[in-house]
Amino acid sequence: VQLQASGGGLVQAGGSQRLSCVASGRTHDTYAMGWFRQTPGKEREFVAAISWSGSNTWYLDSIKGRFTISRESAKNTMYLQIYNLKPEDTAVYYCAGKLIDSSTMPHRIYTAGKDYNYWGQGTQVTVSS
Repeated sequence: VQLQASGGGLVQAGGSQRLSCVASGRTHDTYAMGWFRQTPGKEREFVAAISWSGSNTWYLDSIKGRFTISRESAKNTMYLQIYNLKPEDTAVYYCAGKLIDSSTMPHRIYTAGKDYNYWGQGTQVTVSS
């Protein structure tokens, strides 16, 4: 499967942004999904995850309440809605997919980058103060 992240850009602090991640290719397979971010000189950081079923989500503690992850399976698309953006949210945001067996693990979520099989190319979010 190929993942294409989009929606990044330059936004003022306090603003909102919605990132999208579109899957193409082997979309008949089933995937748990997640968002990660990385800034120069730092390791990639988990941001949010969603189960294949969409029923379970998990967030980095520091962004809870401002970020919302969701997915629209019919469109093979995952979203990350970000509210009240802060300068420290500036990063390249990556979407990721983990191939799972939906019959046995439909509600499982994954927060470690090493668990994911597929990665998008990243989209830059820059927040100005």
